[in-house]
Amino acid sequence: QAQVVESGGGSVQAGGSLRLSCTLSGRAFISYTMAWFRQAPGKDREFVLSIDGSSISNYADSVKGRFTISRDNAKSTVYLEMNSLKPEDTAVYYCAASYHPPQSSLSEYYEFWGQGTQVTVSS
Repeated sequence: QAQVVESGGGSVQAGGSLRLSCTLSGRAFISYTMAWFRQAPGKDREFVLSIDGSSISNYADSVKGRFTISRDNAKSTVYLEMNSLKPEDTAVYYCAASYHPPQSSLSEYYEFWGQGTQVTVSS
């Protein structure tokens, strides 16, 4: 049974940094594209960034230059390093796993989802 588990959310002031982690168990991690989505109150869930098994990544324009995604295939873990955080980054961040190539920014291509972790950025 596949399971996605996020950790590392919290509260930070604008300009600060946070690091999220996500593990995928029950599946061959290297075969999965891993992604982060986020959902702010009253808004639709949106794509943030993704990384495939070869560590090729894709970023939403809103986070380019501030967020970095990486993965450790030996630990079945993907990381989201968030720097220069802004209040508009406040959201629940979801980790997701997709077995379908090529990597996509569309949520419907992701089969397994975590429960989400809250990130709050205060001004």
